[in-house]
Amino acid sequence: MNVPAAPGALTPDTIARCADAFRADPVARIARNAVARTDVRQVAMNRDAVAAISHTYSHTVATGKSTSQNSSGRCWMFAGLNLFRMKAAAVLGLEDFELSQNHLMFWDKFEKANYFLESILATLDEPKGGRLVDWLVASPLQDGGQWDMFVNLVEKYGVVPKEVMPETHSSSNSGVMNGMITLRLRKAAAELRAAHAAGADSEALREQKDAVLPTIYRMLATHLGEPPQRFHWQWRDKDKLFHRDGEITPREFYDKVVGIDLHQMVCLIHCPQDTKSYHRLYTVGYLGNVVGGYPVRYLNVPLPVLKDAAKGMIQDGHPVWFGCDVGKSFDRDLGVMDTTLLEVEALYGTSLALDKAARLDYGHSLMTHAMVLAGVDLGDDGAPRKWRVENSWGEAGGDKGYMLMTDAWFDEYLYEVVVDRRHVPESVLALLDTTPDVLDPWDPMGSLARAC
Repeated sequence: MNVPAAPGALTPDTIARCADAFRADPVARIARNAVARTDVRQVAMNRDAVAAISHTYSHTVATGKSTSQNSSGRCWMFAGLNLFRMKAAAVLGLEDFELSQNHLMFWDKFEKANYFLESILATLDEPKGGRLVDWLVASPLQDGGQWDMFVNLVEKYGVVPKEVMPETHSSSNSGVMNGMITLRLRKAAAELRAAHAAGADSEALREQKDAVLPTIYRMLATHLGEPPQRFHWQWRDKDKLFHRDGEITPREFYDKVVGIDLHQMVCLIHCPQDTKSYHRLYTVGYLGNVVGGYPVRYLNVPLPVLKDAAKGMIQDGHPVWFGCDVGKSFDRDLGVMDTTLLEVEALYGTSLALDKAARLDYGHSLMTHAMVLAGVDLGDDGAPRKWRVENSWGEAGGDKGYMLMTDAWFDEYLYEVVVDRRHVPESVLALLDTTPDVLDPWDPMGSLARAC
């Protein structure tokens, strides 16, 4: 007995039509043969784009040897510390210098654990299985972060030289550590919600929450070591001269060798979704690390405003922290981000074009990685042609770990920059005094804190 096909079901005729079209196209068959033995990205590589690679720029800033976050998601933290490590090197008379990412990682994890438990206390009446509670417990101790979260850590805990708190296996390979502490935090969340359901009052619940913190500290110290409250600092400069500062706190060290007023910096985003407006201030619900710290805030501006600010920073000799979707139109070995790099549309015989807003709307793009703009190549008309990028994936790829970003790629996949206020129009700065619109925790503008 023949059963009629359901509306929309694949039928033999539909399958035959698709197969016949494929077999009739010689380009499709050649593509199949090539991709059967080779990564499709290599087959689709645009050799003209590869031949055009040149790691020379009209304007660059001082940089050091490439750093490496290894198998961790600390890109935002590396990018933040890379912003001012060369200023510290200059103050100390060194050719290069690296600050301890492990030091800030410890405090970020400890603060995030506390932030998560406080978020659980704030959502005790939300239903189990609801979207908000599911989002909170999905990744309570993620490696990622945002600029304002970095500011919170530096202001509260300062910085230390890398040799004072060096990397450990878990700081460079954070997955197992994160999994163990996440399990303990989920257990704490379950216990807090059960106690609330049983009638415990707010004071008892907070005492129960606070009792978990020593365990989290112990777990972090086991994996990362204990961060110093004070340390003895001495060094030899590039001329082999010996210096000694005696005992110093991490915050005193920051003030002495870096001294940048982080509150002079503002975070601009370019988000063209029709659910958001330009010239508006935004924040993201339940996104943060330090309870009582500065909230994550973004000024959404048209692309030319963001780009002019980034260009002005580099022309003044200052690097720029930025967030982007690094995996698109990108080759890691070449160290190139270029919208013309892969000719996949010709390979597949179809258009894959979505504009920037649609990619955000339909889940094809979001902020996944933070790096530093360390140079720009300006044409004779003063417009950017390409950008030099300091990454944190070591020296492999690109120009000893430094990557090239075309200006067209900047337009399509760069979403956020941190710049000095003097490069931002006064009309935009005035928005900082307004009440921010609160985005959902799962909004793509908050993804860097979970994805990098």
